[in-house]
Amino acid sequence: MKKLLAFLMVVFAVVLFAADPNTLVDATIGEPDTLDPHLAYDTASGEVIYQVYENLIQYKGSSLNEFEPRLATEVPTVENGLIRDGGKTYVFPIRKGVKFHNGNDLTPEDVEYSFERALLYNPSGGPVWMLWYSIFGTWDVTMFVEDLTGKSWDELFDEEGNPVPGAEEVFKQVYDAVDKAIEVDGDNVVFHLARPYAPFLNVIAQGGSWGAILDKEWCIEIGLWDGQPTTWWKWHDQGKEESPLFTQMNGTGPYKFVEWDRAQQKVILEANENYWREPAKIKRVIIWGIDEYSTRKAMLEKGDADIAYIPTQYLDQVRGNPDIEIIEGLPTLSVTVLGFNWTIKEGSKYVGSGKLDGNGIPLDFFSDVHARKAIAHVINYDALINEVLKGFGKRVPTALPEGLLGFDPSLPLYDFNLFKARQELMQAWNGEAWKKGFKFSVAYNLGNEARQRTAEMVKMYLEMLSPKIKVDVVGLQWPTFLDATKRGELPIFILGWLADFPDPDNFIFTYYDSKGDYSSRQGAKFREFVSTPMEELGGKSLDELIEQAAAETDAAKRAELYAQVQKFVVKYAISVPLYQPIGVRVHRKWLKGWYPNAMRPGDDYYAYWFEGKE
Repeated sequence: MKKLLAFLMVVFAVVLFAADPNTLVDATIGEPDTLDPHLAYDTASGEVIYQVYENLIQYKGSSLNEFEPRLATEVPTVENGLIRDGGKTYVFPIRKGVKFHNGNDLTPEDVEYSFERALLYNPSGGPVWMLWYSIFGTWDVTMFVEDLTGKSWDELFDEEGNPVPGAEEVFKQVYDAVDKAIEVDGDNVVFHLARPYAPFLNVIAQGGSWGAILDKEWCIEIGLWDGQPTTWWKWHDQGKEESPLFTQMNGTGPYKFVEWDRAQQKVILEANENYWREPAKIKRVIIWGIDEYSTRKAMLEKGDADIAYIPTQYLDQVRGNPDIEIIEGLPTLSVTVLGFNWTIKEGSKYVGSGKLDGNGIPLDFFSDVHARKAIAHVINYDALINEVLKGFGKRVPTALPEGLLGFDPSLPLYDFNLFKARQELMQAWNGEAWKKGFKFSVAYNLGNEARQRTAEMVKMYLEMLSPKIKVDVVGLQWPTFLDATKRGELPIFILGWLADFPDPDNFIFTYYDSKGDYSSRQGAKFREFVSTPMEELGGKSLDELIEQAAAETDAAKRAELYAQVQKFVVKYAISVPLYQPIGVRVHRKWLKGWYPNAMRPGDDYYAYWFEGKE
């Protein structure tokens, strides 16, 4: 009864908006994790940010390697003289006459502040590592402090978290170095890279929220970093909900932020009528996270939703509708992977007793390669792809998607094999895992049926192996799920990765390097393992091999290095690739203007218009 009541409330509410031909309703799953561009690192957040904020440049249509100006008036190239010093200097002329949504003028100082705030804020688990790596060749501000001054970050603070004597000088040194790397020169903003980095334009292009341009004056007014050289440490790694940008937005983009109703997982945007280009044709956008598939389907069929997330296993249910358009076979630069936490956070509620006593698992249970391989063999990959995804996915041997340099289809794939799973468990923890049994939970984000089915497979097939094995499956709201993975609470996590920029390093580094974005989710023992020199890697660590591959300019040599990395990854089952999605798009036929781009986090509502919606 409660489910029926909730369904009727959603449908009634949305009809009020959908009846308006100037309103677009996008029925999706989940909601944003944050609206702060420098912390947002998920597509739900990125889609909202994409509409409200703008970057210096954007991709040209569906291309992944051609760019157009956005808040810059030119795309830097060697030919136009805006890429200089052998690829270490990039000059961006900043567009005049652009206003933020609050009426403030865009200035080059806003651009400078935006990137400097990102680099110094540098939140854990966020996307800003890309800016540090692109510009400075390091991974975060704490490492930069040590590289620059020889002092560790912790040395700068006493037990109460207050700066020790002399720390202020270090803060200023860091600020001065960042300020020198990003400087205003008249109407231009100039970036000075520590070394040439070819994907730099990809990193900062529209679609990457970390390259969004903020209003400096407004940011300071609402409580962000005040722009002073010695105060930035106060805002470094500020908590998600402590950031003033968590639920506030003020960009220059085609849509203005109106409301984020977290109770209903609903974001409302309205057209910016003072937009520097022509105002958007569709005047109001509602991005609504509706986890119940049947509700989304009903809304789409009735025309109450213009766009809806339809899981591929249900496509046939809407395929015959003459008012619905389905676009299939879209290329993606994305993978979905089952990852392991090798050192689960103390106090996690997902590990039972926390001991190998038949009622839980120890916090480092998945640091054992046999425990990881057992999981790899209890997933029915063909059923997942053919029955759940309805063929809209393909297997890949590692977290590197087909279409990028280094992809190797000859690498072995893990097979669904319960005999092998049993053999691996009998070796895990010197046989104690099999002898005593164990219990843990597998979580998934609500509304994602492929991840739900994967979690259910882990439960079903593990429990088939022995009555001493118990697995609970837990569905969580997207922000809750994401936070639990970031805190290192989940023993197993199922997450996708959409390319930040189209380069193999963006996937290999993310999943397998001790400094990658998913490193914190995989725990201390994972980081120790991949950062330890190995004889089979020629005396190098996996980290070193990954970073050597990223720096290699010869494509053939780079591919060889990635092959070596991937063979190691497969051998030790560092994670389990589930599938590379094959894209599909579903919307009402009256919606016009949609175009694909594998780097875009969702829709580009500015490109759309309606024909025949009344």
